[in-house]
Amino acid sequence: MTTASNLLVELFVEELPPRALKKLGESFAGVLFDQLVAQGLALPDAQVQPFATPRRLAAHVRGVLGRARERAVQHKLMPVSVGLDAQGQPTAALLKRLAALGADASAAASLRRAPDGKGGEVLFFDSVVPGAALADGLQKALDEAIAKLPIPKVMTYQLEGDCDLPGWSSVRFVRPAHGLVALHGSAVVPVKALGLTAGRLTRGHRFEAVADPVTLPDADSYAVVLEQQGAVIASFAARKASIARQLVAAARQVGADCQPVDDDALLEEVTALVERARVLVCAFEPEFLSVPQECLILTMKANQKYFPLLAANGKLMNRFLVVSNISPDDASAVIAGNERVVRPRLADAKFFFEQDRKKTLAARVPGLDKVVYHHQLGSQGERVERVRAIARAVGQQLGGAALAQAADVAAQLAKADLLTDMVGEFPELQGIMGGYYARHDGLGEDIALAIEDHYKPRFAGDDLPRGSVGVVVALADKLETLVGMFGIGNLPTGDKDPFALRRHALGVIRMLTEKALPLDLDVLIAQAARQFDGIGGFDAARATGDLAGFIYERLSGNLREQGYSAQEADAVLALAPRRLAAVPHLLQAVRAFAQLPEAPALAAANKRIGNILKKAGDAQAVVDAHVSELLLREPAEKALFAAMQGALPRADALFEAGDYTASLQTLAVLRAPVDTFFDQVMVNAEQPDLRLNRQGLLKTLHLAMNRVADLSRLAAAEARQETP
Repeated sequence: MTTASNLLVELFVEELPPRALKKLGESFAGVLFDQLVAQGLALPDAQVQPFATPRRLAAHVRGVLGRARERAVQHKLMPVSVGLDAQGQPTAALLKRLAALGADASAAASLRRAPDGKGGEVLFFDSVVPGAALADGLQKALDEAIAKLPIPKVMTYQLEGDCDLPGWSSVRFVRPAHGLVALHGSAVVPVKALGLTAGRLTRGHRFEAVADPVTLPDADSYAVVLEQQGAVIASFAARKASIARQLVAAARQVGADCQPVDDDALLEEVTALVERARVLVCAFEPEFLSVPQECLILTMKANQKYFPLLAANGKLMNRFLVVSNISPDDASAVIAGNERVVRPRLADAKFFFEQDRKKTLAARVPGLDKVVYHHQLGSQGERVERVRAIARAVGQQLGGAALAQAADVAAQLAKADLLTDMVGEFPELQGIMGGYYARHDGLGEDIALAIEDHYKPRFAGDDLPRGSVGVVVALADKLETLVGMFGIGNLPTGDKDPFALRRHALGVIRMLTEKALPLDLDVLIAQAARQFDGIGGFDAARATGDLAGFIYERLSGNLREQGYSAQEADAVLALAPRRLAAVPHLLQAVRAFAQLPEAPALAAANKRIGNILKKAGDAQAVVDAHVSELLLREPAEKALFAAMQGALPRADALFEAGDYTASLQTLAVLRAPVDTFFDQVMVNAEQPDLRLNRQGLLKTLHLAMNRVADLSRLAAAEARQETP
């Protein structure tokens, strides 16, 4: 029977890990669907909808056949000369191969012959394979879906009622499973999993279900029946959207401009904790608002899964939202309970804040000598001294003695908050708390902001440090980490990057480019490397050479993410520009040059010149960029030299002035003389003096053309490399 109906499969379990729930639901439905498609049990236009609640994983598949259609299968057997003897009778080898395919000797008479393309023939056995029955195919799909679940941690349990039997068995799964539903239309599909047999009964909300158990009449009524009788919104996406709407509505009840903290990760985690949500407004004592709001927000979000409320100016209010899994007529007890629970948390934060301020940041600095940073690179105290030295050097380059001194102070105190009670309780607040404590200690706002911002950017798209002192300290901090880890060979591999070196490299790139800092990358790396002198196992050559390449690789990827083509990025980065601040301007120049009609020909010519010079360099000493007018014999080479004499000085002047776009565009006039030169002049002339002079002419042109970027990288990939 090949009738198509919709399919519903549900696995009912104990509470699943909330942070993994969404992935578990998507994986369960996705693998189940893929397996049905692979077995021909799903129609071409079949679709799957995943469901996931704290106590269930389910999938609804539209367009599933009761039995897959038959399939014609073609088996290539062996050459005719091997399968048939001289009388045309099947050989032992052929009979053995047919038996392996489930066919007897009589099938030999109906074998098909086909040319093998080599003048011979090959035997083929054609058969029709019956389609898989849904019960068998779904069993395989279900087993595969369960086996491939991205389970963070497996637990072992015994089947219910089986523990007293002499041969009782254990089950390994993310949580104990208590129910299995499999409906094809309105019919139960007899599959089994985790010691359970499929039926049509499931369970609803622990406390608010109208019926227990809930009977599912058919696959299509699953979500509706579960919501109406079981008080459960089965769809993760629908439940998340419902909570988001309720959060906004509840915030508006508090104040027209009031809004909940925007945190999608928290929203998804809360969605995974409830089966049907009700959002309630709670409050805490205003006295706690004297504590930095970052502390209060973090303790409410991390510990209690609450949504703090912010006023229109971004300031924390003494209200918060609770996403409850129950909906009593009188919610006052639920509200009071949550307010009672959060109060000690806020009191702890207030206590930590008050205790921390009794000791200055400067007084905590010596304690960093007892905190291990890395077993090869020493303590946090030693690290701070390296960061200070780098910050002083960078500050001196950017702003003279005043900036160097301010950066030195900020760098010395930047890690001191690691020893505070607040950061000990909430490591996410490091830097942020240092800024608050610096203000309490009477330090300037620039120092406080630098301490607060020196970890920035913490992630892709994060803000950069706000002040010049913060930029210097953040740059020094990231350079110290990068150079130190590269120097001891502690490099990222694959998806493993425990010291976040990729993020640090991108932070350095963003600060140098977006802040347009007039700093040379190689100088920065060398300055940082000098601070590791005397440390055993530190390889300065590896730190400087490998790290620069690593940063350029990160920059290349970052540029492509910004919309630049691989050719544009490669053209600029092939020259390894020392000042990354110039890269955006170089890219603009390359992009503008590429739009010129002359660009393709000049790029191809540049590539050709590079090949000629490379071959010349292999056969002799490095080609010298020198041209003697006395040795210019052909009209075409004289014309090219004259054109270069007119264009190159202008291009060089514009380059030195920083007008890279105009510098490149000036070279457009060389297209015609370059084309004529290659058409009419033999570069590798037999006379050595003429050959060297023509190579010198091309070397001069090559250097001038590639000051902004390696224009050969813009040449079409299929461009023909001609031999002169």
